[in-house]
Amino acid sequence: MAEFAGYNMPISYKGIIDEHKAVRNNVGVFDVSHMGEFTVKGKDAEAFLQNLTSNDVSALRPGAIQYSCLPNKTGGIVDDLLVYRMDDEADGSNSYLLVVNAGNMSKDWEWINAHKSGDVRLDDISEQTALLAIQGPKATAVLQKLTSINLSEIPYYHFRIGTVAGVENVIVSATGYTGSGGFEVYMPNEHIEKLWDQLFDIGDEYGIMPAGLGARDTLRLEMGFCLYGNDIDETTSPMEAGLGWITKLKKGVFNSSEIFKDQKEVGVSKKLIGFKLKERRVPRHDYRILNEEGGLIGRVTSGTMSPSLEYPIGMGYVETKYAMPGTVIQIEINNKLFAAEIVKIPFVQL
Repeated sequence: MAEFAGYNMPISYKGIIDEHKAVRNNVGVFDVSHMGEFTVKGKDAEAFLQNLTSNDVSALRPGAIQYSCLPNKTGGIVDDLLVYRMDDEADGSNSYLLVVNAGNMSKDWEWINAHKSGDVRLDDISEQTALLAIQGPKATAVLQKLTSINLSEIPYYHFRIGTVAGVENVIVSATGYTGSGGFEVYMPNEHIEKLWDQLFDIGDEYGIMPAGLGARDTLRLEMGFCLYGNDIDETTSPMEAGLGWITKLKKGVFNSSEIFKDQKEVGVSKKLIGFKLKERRVPRHDYRILNEEGGLIGRVTSGTMSPSLEYPIGMGYVETKYAMPGTVIQIEINNKLFAAEIVKIPFVQL
């Protein structure tokens, strides 16, 4: 256990490698109730979120989800988040659920409220909302035994609302941070322990395991998913981070949109890349990245020993001219240089 974002969080239960492989091959369950949930409602909710987020909220229909980010005013990222389009309100106004990172909850809430305008109603429901991520190729088989929702009919990045473990009005979304498929389940705090217990009673025959933050990090890194505070932050642009696909420049003006347009036209000076090391030394956050001649070209943002590949992998920002896959680089570890190669992300093809 360790402190994280004000919570006492499980880093691992049985061991990171065991938990990682359970998610890749069977099913694992993460208690990620520390995540933040905000509701946004009102007749101006869509316009409000269009200005606030990088993706095109107008493309969402009820039951659909977007990955997006909150740009600041200087081309950086306040946070990355999920935007859920809920059913419209009785008066016809739009309704959304925002799911934000736990470490940024207070900052995000202040940022969102500071930009509020028009008919927009905001509510922070984080403290009342619990969240389990049931991930892996056998997640559907396990969770289906506890719900009348036909899970196989939920497309990726969509959700349904129904009864789960006898609890009504539960959100079940086909999302996750592992790349191995599965669902994220939102329900009131008072019912989540019941769901956890039933999942493990049912899931025993499927090799179910509880999984902690350690495996969550190795799983997301194998897929090249960004971690806020490591790979993206207030100083990194989504265009630099390979998130141009969630930055819809044609939708109109939004925070930093002119900066992003210039970056798309002119190019960026650095890019987030993936790399693998030839020796079994793990790259860590802020380690220096050098070119073949020994010149500093960037820094590591995330690194681990990949449990699936059984060799070290990492991500980092390098000068754009060095960002092509196949480029040979060096990682400085304890004043020694280790050869590495830039590779395409994701590291693991599932």
